[in-house]
Amino acid sequence: MGAKKSMKRKLLTTEREILRRICEPTKYRHGIWRNTINDELNDLIRNKNIFKLKYGPKMKLAGHVHRMTNDRIDNNSMSGN
Repeated sequence: MGAKKSMKRKLLTTEREILRRICEPTKYRHGIWRNTINDELNDLIRNKNIFKLKYGPKMKLAGHVHRMTNDRIDNNSMSGN
């Protein structure tokens, strides 16, 4: 596993731990307490994690620019003239 994948996994794990502390344990059946499970956390944060929130809009814009044809790019507006 590469360093970037390892770091990403560690950050996502830390994010989950923090969310679990915020949500606190919930009472389950017969008075047993349990931690919030990943599916409940996904519902809470609407399937957005730290990477989707930070890099998602940038990647979307990069995709739009990449798909643009050269005739749509106005060279005069790019140079500031």
